[in-house]
Amino acid sequence: MERETTCCFTGHRPDKLPWRDDEWDPRCQALKERLTAALEEAYDRGMRHFICGMARGADFYFCEAALALRDRRPGVTVEAALPCEEQAARWKERDRNRYFRLVAQCDYETMVQHHYDKGCMLRRDRYMVDRSSMIIAVYGGVLGGTMYTLSYAMKKGLELKILNVEVQE
Repeated sequence: MERETTCCFTGHRPDKLPWRDDEWDPRCQALKERLTAALEEAYDRGMRHFICGMARGADFYFCEAALALRDRRPGVTVEAALPCEEQAARWKERDRNRYFRLVAQCDYETMVQHHYDKGCMLRRDRYMVDRSSMIIAVYGGVLGGTMYTLSYAMKKGLELKILNVEVQE
């Protein structure tokens, strides 16, 4: 994949989103629509490869939207960038099932490292940014992995598309 046509994603997990796990909440539905529109816009700007870190919450929304884009538009590929083998090991069964179903649908799967350590999520985020020219973010202005990834993307000169959300601190 070429960096010039690659777009990655960062966003909050359910505990920071105001609707938590309730994806039927109108705010979540509206965010998913904005995400779909952002992916269409990225496609129109030449993005063809989309990388997702496969965390719960906004990452899942992005992956699902990217897979749907692949069904609608030619030349789209989706990559699951996994921080480690144990990423989903402690999740609820429904979240693990969704994770494995989404990973299985992706065109590529990249394991950044085999075993969990305190830096594996950040290494996954750097992997995605280092291979992209654009990043789409679901961000609410709080400290954490999403802010770190956006800061790193800005330092690397990526084009930013930020979808603002209210967050729970």
